[in-house]
Amino acid sequence: MKKKYHPVDYYFVADPSYWPLFGSLGIFCAVLGLVNVLHNNIIGIYLSFVGVLLLAFTLAGWFGTVIKESVAGLHSEQMDRTYRWGMVWFIVSEVSLFGIFFFALFYTRMYTVPELGGAPGQLIQDLWMVGSAYTHQNLWPHFQSAWPLLKNPNNTLFPGPTQVMDTWGIPAINTFILLSSAVTVTWAHWGLKKNRRWQVNLGLALTVALGLFFISMQAHEYYLAYNEYKLTLASGMYGATFYTLTGLHALHVTMGVIMLTTILMRCIRGHFLPEHHFAFEAVSWYWHFVDVVWLFLFIFVYWI
Repeated sequence: MKKKYHPVDYYFVADPSYWPLFGSLGIFCAVLGLVNVLHNNIIGIYLSFVGVLLLAFTLAGWFGTVIKESVAGLHSEQMDRTYRWGMVWFIVSEVSLFGIFFFALFYTRMYTVPELGGAPGQLIQDLWMVGSAYTHQNLWPHFQSAWPLLKNPNNTLFPGPTQVMDTWGIPAINTFILLSSAVTVTWAHWGLKKNRRWQVNLGLALTVALGLFFISMQAHEYYLAYNEYKLTLASGMYGATFYTLTGLHALHVTMGVIMLTTILMRCIRGHFLPEHHFAFEAVSWYWHFVDVVWLFLFIFVYWI
């Protein structure tokens, strides 16, 4: 017999929890450890490891508690709306995060690099005409502005890469992989709405496999960039923006794969119903957001 979802008619309020305390300690240790790593202190790596473990423990325990509440039928319709708006604002914050780094990329390409090369930045053509000419003449008269930067203004201190990544190589393959994963997760969602369990499980398994394939291809690209093309964080603004944007995205893909794997396990255990499966929808929203961000990365980091 098909299970029916009967939400409670009151707004469930959970008991006081100690998970926020563990999460705060984890973030504190992780950040403090990172600062010590940057200062070459040996304790940094251990503090970061402890912080990451605490965060993982917090997420597993906290989400596990929420899952138990949902399975027990304690989430009302108002609770469902609360989760939906929470996920919406979370994605808005992620858009802002990526927007900051994309702005840094555009600012560098359209203003900083042209000014160092003696041309006025495209953002403010007239105001800095004289200033950019003096900067170029007095500091780096031999620097020629071009993007991607293979030769930096001070190429001795910040040696540029020998070449840039081939747009139609690994980046194009990764684009196809992520677009395919968007199709498979949507297909799985359709199956859940129609209560086709085999379609849900297969679609999610394919999405997880594609996500892992993407991560492996990204790791191979980093290996090529670092070892063969000499593209590092010390390669100037091109290397810094490349690794910041693609690395941040790769981190989000990794988190997305973990989330999709968790949802797959819950689907196998029969936690979701056609009319009650917001956790599935939230993860699919997140995955589609990751896909859209990659399209912008492919266009502005690899292609144009």
